[in-house]
Amino acid sequence: MPTKPPAPPTDPATQPTISAAAPLSLEERLALVNTAMSERLNEAAVAYEVNTAHIDTQPLDLADIVTGPIDTGPARLPDLYATPVAAVLQRAHQRLVTGGWCSGALVDADGARCMLGAIRIEAGGDRRLEADAASVLLDTIRRHFGDDVDSVPSFNDAHGNGRVPLRMLGQAAGLADARSL
Repeated sequence: MPTKPPAPPTDPATQPTISAAAPLSLEERLALVNTAMSERLNEAAVAYEVNTAHIDTQPLDLADIVTGPIDTGPARLPDLYATPVAAVLQRAHQRLVTGGWCSGALVDADGARCMLGAIRIEAGGDRRLEADAASVLLDTIRRHFGDDVDSVPSFNDAHGNGRVPLRMLGQAAGLADARSL
């Protein structure tokens, strides 16, 4: 039967001693991790450069990549009224609903419009159409609020929000249609 080799002597002087090292602080551990991560990132960057060096690349034009619809604003609703004055008043009402209502100016800094400003833009430069629409609107306002209303702008500016002016524009469109204007 084979015999076992003798065990090495266990002399305490020949045994390595394990000393208890002071534990690392949080900052020291973070510094070690930061150093290790930086080294790994540098190795990855070199590997990426080596792996992609053979790829022929052309400069990109962002216009070829970034495409999208042209913003033309909200879609225009079809005219509910066949008569031109009623259609202008209805479009002015819709413009105030989508673009915002303001007082004190035809158009404010944000693009919101007053009643007359909305009529003016929707009339498309036709001063006669604009005047007819403003006349029907003033008549509608006076039917509801009395004859002491001087003008469309003064009525518009007398309100703190666009609820009543919008309602008046909608009713004026109906009145213009009933009058075949």
